[in-house]
Amino acid sequence: MLKGLWKLTWVELKIFLREPMGVIGTVGIPVVLFLLLGRMAKGGVRPEASGAREWFDVRLPVFAAIFIAIGAVLSLVAVISIYREGGILKRLRATPLRPVTILGAHVLVKLLLTATTLGLLVLAGKRFYPGGLEVDLPGFAAALLLGTLSILALGFVIASLVPTARFAQPIGSALLYPMLAISGLFLPVENLPPLWRGVANALPVTHAVALLEGIWTGGAWSAQWLHVGALALNFALCTWIASRVFRWE
Repeated sequence: MLKGLWKLTWVELKIFLREPMGVIGTVGIPVVLFLLLGRMAKGGVRPEASGAREWFDVRLPVFAAIFIAIGAVLSLVAVISIYREGGILKRLRATPLRPVTILGAHVLVKLLLTATTLGLLVLAGKRFYPGGLEVDLPGFAAALLLGTLSILALGFVIASLVPTARFAQPIGSALLYPMLAISGLFLPVENLPPLWRGVANALPVTHAVALLEGIWTGGAWSAQWLHVGALALNFALCTWIASRVFRWE
């Protein structure tokens, strides 16, 4: 099983790298956006503007990390939809490979791309990031991978429900990007109206943001158990839902 998983993961990675737009969107855009915002902060934010400085010092890297995760999920939704519409999923299912191996290969590719993009982000940040990078980078990377895995599970639910490959990217974007608005990145979740606060607390993006901010600012993992538990629960729930509604053809 593991041998088949690694081989299929390698094949899927090579297929992905053959599409320049996919690489640019998943890897290039988050890094470029991070650099542009970081340089704006370096040259334009005054020391006395504490609110703006806090956003650039803490929430900019979290925003970039979440952007990476959502980009990976949108890529997953598009690929699964294209494979289904083209009959590739149907043919793969007919092979000796188990369904969990086929879908697991896609998850591994997205996690690998997420880790690669984060590594490029760190290298870029050492030169351009205004606040420095005196943080627990391995812990931050682990938090990002956990958040990405949880959001990927939600992505599988979306990929199971989108009608055609043409609508995969727009529908995925329309569902995922608005989550950023109520995730706590731009406005504290506590300041939202009760209804929206409840919606925000049910979304994996909100807990991924909170976990990443906690680790970035030096918080211990033991203090993040609520967000870790919420992400794990979301992963389990979305995985169960996807297993029930996923369409191979």
